[in-house]
Amino acid sequence: MSNNIIVSAEKRSEQGKGASRRLRRNGQVPAILYGGDAEPVAIALNHNVLEKQLHNPAFASSILHVELDGEKIPAIIKDLQRHPAKPKIVHADFQRVSAKEPIRVSVPLDFEGEEEAPGIKLQSGVATHALNEVEVSCLPGDLPESIRVDMSGLKVGDSVHLSDLKLPKGVEIIALTQGADHDAQVAAIEATRATATGGDEEAEEAEAAGEEAGEGEADQEGEEE
Repeated sequence: MSNNIIVSAEKRSEQGKGASRRLRRNGQVPAILYGGDAEPVAIALNHNVLEKQLHNPAFASSILHVELDGEKIPAIIKDLQRHPAKPKIVHADFQRVSAKEPIRVSVPLDFEGEEEAPGIKLQSGVATHALNEVEVSCLPGDLPESIRVDMSGLKVGDSVHLSDLKLPKGVEIIALTQGADHDAQVAAIEATRATATGGDEEAEEAEAAGEEAGEGEADQEGEEE
């Protein structure tokens, strides 16, 4: 992972609901940095800056660098809480990471090849996505920005499961470590009404053409007699 996303933070000495409300009124987000060998630290972030960074698709699946007291601490975002009625972030959790310890992160799926898929191009099917991200385990240095889902060879009725995904070296999908019954469907190409009726219409047209040909032959035989 080559992303170098810096999250500027400052320590907060006051904690509790009242202190958090004051932070939010001042345009900040209360947060916590925990994990590793160090004690949890209560921090505060600029709300607008964090909101802008969240628009970057790589933010949630990258090793971030929390800049605190002049030190850049490697971390991942583990939880983000938003206000239920307002477009506001109310709290964030960051977990420190070590280069030698595996981490668990949800990584987005990147769907490719849908337009070339026979099920869409030739059979008028439609692509469906059952999952948009998948939780993986790996060392921080092996964390991928996304995982590719190749749909270019799918026909109507075909699907892609977790076990079909090609993973980068050192990356494993958490669900697959729990047994074969957790091999969830990721995507599929399904029949539309046009796909389902297309075959019947073609059969009817062929049958009608055959009947017309038969009637023509009968008429011709009658004329000859």
